[in-house]
Amino acid sequence: MAHTDNPAQVVTAPQSRGLGDLLLDQFFTNGRILETERIAARMTRIRVGGPALRNLDWLPGQHVRVATGDSASGNVLARVGDLRTYSVWHFDREHSELHLCVLDHGDGPGARWGRNAVVGQQVRFRGPEGSFTLRADPTSGDGAPYHLFAGEETASVALGAMLRAVPDDIPVHGAIETATAEDRLPLPRAAELAHPLRGDASAARSEILLDAIRGLDLPPTPGLAYLAGEARTIQQIMKHLVRERRWPRRAILTKPFWTPGKRGMD
Repeated sequence: MAHTDNPAQVVTAPQSRGLGDLLLDQFFTNGRILETERIAARMTRIRVGGPALRNLDWLPGQHVRVATGDSASGNVLARVGDLRTYSVWHFDREHSELHLCVLDHGDGPGARWGRNAVVGQQVRFRGPEGSFTLRADPTSGDGAPYHLFAGEETASVALGAMLRAVPDDIPVHGAIETATAEDRLPLPRAAELAHPLRGDASAARSEILLDAIRGLDLPPTPGLAYLAGEARTIQQIMKHLVRERRWPRRAILTKPFWTPGKRGMD
């Protein structure tokens, strides 16, 4: 059973909704934090629920954009603050909830929001959205013969959701890099993946992750690849698949989440 930071149920009295709330309702889905749980050394799972979530649609790999501002502020813009993108770890329409995993890195608005998240706190977000999702074989229209996954901590949430959705009879291959073993998420089908550790090395242009993919014993025919995380690293891995393994470019999906010195990447 998951650990809750506050095991007591939080009951809030109905509050009157002002013009600012009604305005934000036009652009954001509104929920509340039901539970938080540290599931890796630097990763916190935040379970968000509410009646509005029942109307959402989600595909494994998609993300939401969370308003990290002060939800209690009287200023509408301050309530929104900075928008930060988080892949959805799990979505449960029946129980009207979704799970986010927030990586604690640095002191930006997203990291602060994740560290300060408490049960009962209001959460506004947009989405789910995004085209980085599990696919069928683009050459035949049928299911892919196998799926290949590659990324590091920032990609592990999206890749974990995709792994969970792959049918049991479809093989998976890949590598998920982390700084330490304690940084690993509890990924589905983890035993079928490589788990390289980089230690104090940079995750940017990671030769460690590239070498792990190079070392995989893949079937002779291409499958479908999902490469996510640091932009230059996934570019190197894509080149390896295309140039050295002769994969068609259309069989490779990429999602650059970040690269050093550049802001605004999702």
